[in-house]
Amino acid sequence: MPKFETTRRTGHAPDRMFALVADVEKYPQFLPLCEALTVRQRRERDGRTVLVADMTVGYKAIRETFTTQVLLKPDETTIDVKYLDGPFRYLTNEWRFEPLEGGGSTVHFFIDYEFKSRILGALMGAMFDRGFRMFADAFQKRADMLYGPQPTPG
Repeated sequence: MPKFETTRRTGHAPDRMFALVADVEKYPQFLPLCEALTVRQRRERDGRTVLVADMTVGYKAIRETFTTQVLLKPDETTIDVKYLDGPFRYLTNEWRFEPLEGGGSTVHFFIDYEFKSRILGALMGAMFDRGFRMFADAFQKRADMLYGPQPTPG
């Protein structure tokens, strides 16, 4: 039952960080372990967007694809990810973006998951754990590339 949670301060506004994380189709361009991402379905509901997406992750010769439902809530600057299908017993992922005094934002990232197979968990568990720890850095670098480097408010 690996779990990872981190909070990062960034000089970028919450709505910009939300937009960056919500742009899931771009993940293969910069996100560690993400080899492909396809949005199967997109629908708008009450000012929110619901996506169903397939993400393929890999490391060396191991590849796995899983399906999630992504709920984008721009009014709350939060993103909730619910597991639908693939190699996990369960997977929960949450993003929250909160404004910092003086500009910028605090980015909260949480993921909790368990593989269905102990063997797959043993093979991919350490890789996933390492990958999730690199996610926050990857999104920060991507934000700096897209929006320009911003000093993090003290």
